[in-house]
Amino acid sequence: MSAFPRPVSGEHAEYYGRYVEQVPDGDILVTLRDQLGETVALLEGVPEERETFRYAEGKWSLREVVGHLVDTEWLFSFRALVMAREEGVTLPGMDQDAWAASSRAHETPLAHQCAQWIALRRAAIHMFATMSPEHAARTGVASGYDFTVRAFPWIIAGHELWHRGLIERDYLKGGG
Repeated sequence: MSAFPRPVSGEHAEYYGRYVEQVPDGDILVTLRDQLGETVALLEGVPEERETFRYAEGKWSLREVVGHLVDTEWLFSFRALVMAREEGVTLPGMDQDAWAASSRAHETPLAHQCAQWIALRRAAIHMFATMSPEHAARTGVASGYDFTVRAFPWIIAGHELWHRGLIERDYLKGGG
């Protein structure tokens, strides 16, 4: 049995259910590896002039969306690591808009962000692959909600799928 079965209600904040629901059944580590290639292929096809596109006033640029993916990959992986190492730990939340505003992602070329994201994803896959089922079952609190470690790879995968869909719809097929 995998250390990372699909999480059930109560293993993560209800908000993240919309991400977890998008992830197909199967080995989550294979899913994380496969979607890395799929999303990178999508982003490598983006023309340079499209990187700073915003589909509406006040919305993030495509670079900022990818910067957000990088930030959340860091955050969710960190949460999983800390909770796996220290049962019952409490971690702070993330204000995604504040993080985006201070990230400099809009000024950072997409190729650089993709390289960082690839490194992070590969490291996360290795981290999760070496966790025991006992460590994956550990719990902690983040943003005031209870989580199990094993929920995080599913949240990471679903969050990426969510934003990949937005990128395809609003940034690559949308206006501009």
